[in-house]
Amino acid sequence: MEEQIIFSSGACTIEGLLEKNSETNGVVITHPHPLYGGNMHNNVVISITNTYQKMGYTTLRFNFRGVGNSQGSYGDGVGEQEDVRAAISYLTDLSINQIDLAGYSFGAWVNALAASNNLNINNMVMVSPPMAFTDFGSVSNLSRLKLVITGTRDDIAPVEMINQAYPGWNDAAQFEVIDGADHFYAGYLDKLEAGLTAYLAGRE
Repeated sequence: MEEQIIFSSGACTIEGLLEKNSETNGVVITHPHPLYGGNMHNNVVISITNTYQKMGYTTLRFNFRGVGNSQGSYGDGVGEQEDVRAAISYLTDLSINQIDLAGYSFGAWVNALAASNNLNINNMVMVSPPMAFTDFGSVSNLSRLKLVITGTRDDIAPVEMINQAYPGWNDAAQFEVIDGADHFYAGYLDKLEAGLTAYLAGRE
């Protein structure tokens, strides 16, 4: 069962939902673009969260600054990176020392920017990184990136653009393409969960 929590990110108080399932393994999950209605209750974020929970992870999803009851205002990806670091620190303070970072759309972009700057994580998953919408030019050397997922009908995270870019992020990362899925995964959340489950099970 998830519990409501708050943590500090700079001068902002951030709201989140935490479920404790493991004393050692945890994941921070980030949401889509705040200016387009993205929040921690997004259906794709929930699917990612549920999958990690079923695999026994402690999960933390949260609202970026300026979203819901999180203080502050939209930070153009910069302030949001601070929120990601604060969420990771929150899990670290719970003595969780194996931390994954999973993000969807805008959340995947923020995570990638943060991870390009020495982030203390073990593994990273990007779901539909929005390459046709956001500048990934400064993203490189994502040594912890293990899995990228998108759909064949995703025009915000196009297969072709990701296929060209991700070897520069980490050529050892797995690239999973879900046939028929668009950016919102309507009708394809089960396939998203299945792909993520298979990846996590393969790591055990």
